[in-house]
Amino acid sequence: MSKKHRREHHEEHIDETWLIPYADLLTLLLALFIILFASSQVDSKKYDSIMRALNSAFTGGTGTFESSAKIPLNRDSSTALKKHDNPNPSESEALQKQYEAEQADLEKLKQKLDQYITDNKLGSELTTTLTDDQLMITIQDKALFASGSAVIKPESRLLAQAMTDMLSQYPKYRIEVAGHADNVPINNKEFDSNWDLSSKRALNFMKILLENNAIDPSRFRSIGYGEYRPVDSNVTTEGRSKNRRVEVSIMRGIKASEVKKTAEGE
Repeated sequence: MSKKHRREHHEEHIDETWLIPYADLLTLLLALFIILFASSQVDSKKYDSIMRALNSAFTGGTGTFESSAKIPLNRDSSTALKKHDNPNPSESEALQKQYEAEQADLEKLKQKLDQYITDNKLGSELTTTLTDDQLMITIQDKALFASGSAVIKPESRLLAQAMTDMLSQYPKYRIEVAGHADNVPINNKEFDSNWDLSSKRALNFMKILLENNAIDPSRFRSIGYGEYRPVDSNVTTEGRSKNRRVEVSIMRGIKASEVKKTAEGE
């Protein structure tokens, strides 16, 4: 009688094996919701971190989650990540506008200088050149100095004063005054080399430019290149004459190469 009772009690026990697949289903649903939540976020680092954690939990560190985490799930997330890599897509446009504004400034200044050169018949002594880097004013040494001297001729001070009046109207540009010589050695009581002569000539001309109180001295620098940056041959008298010069360069803040490089980067 007792054996029969125990057997019937065992047959009435509830079967709970269905809990195992149910638990697996809940786990998969949780993973699905986590994936959907992560894919809706712009932060790709958090998304990758979640995917690696899930991958490790379900596959032991390798499997389909790891490879799929590297692929954007939709077009919106791909676009968002691209914008995150390039947060300022209008940078090239801003540089282009600045370059165009500087171009307009330097063209106006060049016109003023060219008009001054024409009015004063200085075409054989002064030239202007506008490039992607600068506006350069080239002054032959005979227009400013006696042979072997760094003292500005009295009549040449008018030229320097006219130039500085024009330069004062464009206060945002840096200006370099550079002296150049030919390759004929110089060795007198004042100068030991062409380095000394070219440097002193550049400095003395810059000092006259800075006599204008409207000029900011922090924008200027002077330098001497000696005979090491010739523009013509030193074999002929004419070539050596062209190499002896002072160059006043108005430097661009933005170069054309920078605008191009930024545009290509976008």
